[in-house]
Amino acid sequence: MAVTIKSKKEISLMREAGKILCDVHNQLAEIIRPGISTLEIDQFGEKAIRAYGCIPNFLNYNGYPASICVSVNDEVVHGIPKRNRILQEGDIVSLDAGLIYEGYHSDAARTYGVGNISKEAAHLIKVTKESFFEGIKFAKPGNHLFDISEAIQKHVESNGYSIVRDLVGHGIGTHLHEDPQIPNFKERRRGIKLRPGMTLAIEPMVNAGMFDVAWLDDDWTVVTEDGSLSAHYENTIAITEDGYEILTLSE
Repeated sequence: MAVTIKSKKEISLMREAGKILCDVHNQLAEIIRPGISTLEIDQFGEKAIRAYGCIPNFLNYNGYPASICVSVNDEVVHGIPKRNRILQEGDIVSLDAGLIYEGYHSDAARTYGVGNISKEAAHLIKVTKESFFEGIKFAKPGNHLFDISEAIQKHVESNGYSIVRDLVGHGIGTHLHEDPQIPNFKERRRGIKLRPGMTLAIEPMVNAGMFDVAWLDDDWTVVTEDGSLSAHYENTIAITEDGYEILTLSE
């Protein structure tokens, strides 16, 4: 699959998909508290997505059994919601969600503290979010894709954390995952040149310890190998004539 360039009409549909997903994330943020189960979070998120007449794009994607990926503490991504997995005071939880609006996908992730969290955990969440914004400073026509990747890695490592190597961001549009793959770390090459109309899901995954990860027996949940905390932050963006637009973030 080649990298697709979206028309103005397509971008406007993706903008609406992103706006709705942003609203869903805002609703999800309000229910995060000690005592809630990860399954309740998933059920709430699916209901919110469907209330807009949209389809949760993660549900049954390659067999994934839920609408919201709910990853707790050392879980990096793709945590499967469960009735008996209860959030505790001091946990951190990453929610990765996406939806389809009139045939177009949006994808975004946020990491939250549950109740009062440690300064270390709060700093990890903050740096992960910051790294996304450091990366997209380079998201403009004429720059190269991996300029974004390098800036993300630089910010993460300058704060003493590590960037996950085994999972990357991706293009997005009429499919959830399109070309190009977008690493969050420096590559030997510079990658493709960015052009207006490209739509990208950029998603730093940051570990407090080493970057090594492992897959649990459910074949979905990715965890840090050393048991350290992990945070995730993602938005869908469009490359514009003079820079970028974040489609999954309200002003």
